[in-house]
Amino acid sequence: MKILILCTGNSCRSQMAEGFLKSFDSSLQVFSAGTNPASSVSAKAIEVMKEVGIDISDGKPEDVAEYLSEEFDYVITVCDNAKETCPTFLGKVGKTLHIGFDDPADAVGTEEEILAVFRKIRDEIKTDFLAFYKSLKIN
Repeated sequence: MKILILCTGNSCRSQMAEGFLKSFDSSLQVFSAGTNPASSVSAKAIEVMKEVGIDISDGKPEDVAEYLSEEFDYVITVCDNAKETCPTFLGKVGKTLHIGFDDPADAVGTEEEILAVFRKIRDEIKTDFLAFYKSLKIN
């Protein structure tokens, strides 16, 4: 099963979703990319994922253009902007899905308030992607 998760910056939500899917099943081929990739993965996303035992610190934001000719069983957008600007895939794509989340990078407040938003989005991503994974009925 080959899955691509798309976001705008590929620095928070898509990286966390990729980390969760890989933690659910190491046999999945999971990639993430952005329509306008950031320079690095969000330090706060790395921090809150470490809190649940998943290390995404080796992640690197990728440009979706690198994947357009590949085949995927699923292409999943996790932010509304990527859904609106999702490019046409030249490779075979089994299904496209949208599982949207607020952008934790937009959080404002104290350091602890911002981390609380990152944790909330992380937990939503875990819940929704676990439901997606369970729906795959992989044997």
